[in-house]
Amino acid sequence: MAYKCHLCLLELIVLSSLLTGTSGVTETHVFISSGENVRLPCNNALHDCTSTTWLYNRHSAAVELIAGGIIMKQIKRHERLNLGSDCSLNINNISTEDYGSYSCRQYVNGQQGTDARVFLHVLHVSSSTSSSSSQTEISAGLSVTLFCQLYSYPRVSCDDWIRSERIQLFWVNQAGVKLTRSDSRYQISSSSDHCIITQSITLLNEDHNKEWRCEVTQRDQVKASVTYTVKSSGQANSVTAVIPVHITNSQYPSTTTTHVTKGTSSLSFSH
Repeated sequence: MAYKCHLCLLELIVLSSLLTGTSGVTETHVFISSGENVRLPCNNALHDCTSTTWLYNRHSAAVELIAGGIIMKQIKRHERLNLGSDCSLNINNISTEDYGSYSCRQYVNGQQGTDARVFLHVLHVSSSTSSSSSQTEISAGLSVTLFCQLYSYPRVSCDDWIRSERIQLFWVNQAGVKLTRSDSRYQISSSSDHCIITQSITLLNEDHNKEWRCEVTQRDQVKASVTYTVKSSGQANSVTAVIPVHITNSQYPSTTTTHVTKGTSSLSFSH
């Protein structure tokens, strides 16, 4: 009997903490590259998901994606959403439209509990030669600009967020060496206001099968990367830009942030 009482007391303490906001649930940051599938953890989940509501906010008003454990069918992207057995929110085929703030909210006996917030940051690469297809023929000698952008929330001041969280964006070559402004072949520029880093390069015939990779790091840990590969099209003096291969090293963080930062003198936004 004493054992059962202790269990009842523990359940009451957990329930009380959820309702009063003292559960100690922290914010989580997830980095992902576009085109990937992602899992957003619900760090305040109860024993089942019937009390779980997922909200999305990137602008002024929050939108319900899942209510009472049920996906809202009127949401445009509802077919890409599903609820995990642990009440996590799974999103397939991530796009740049998916970045923003997500909240896992619990309702207990009709009362709203605390929110567990997840910030989703999306890394995306595009090219000045890109069309609607995944491949574009480009000739050797053509100057190509690669754009790598981190879509993050909040976007009030990307520069302040990058500096405080030690976020870096940079390009590396096929050997894994960071490209720097001092390399005469590459023109590297960055815009910390919009979390963008670009590189412009004049392609050579020997660039066939070469890769350039954009990485995002926080606190010296790579979180996501996208690889841009140049391949020969089989025609003389022409190559094909194959866009892009995505790698995400940490999709399921268990603590407050997923982070990105490597190395020193490269293409970073850090100050």
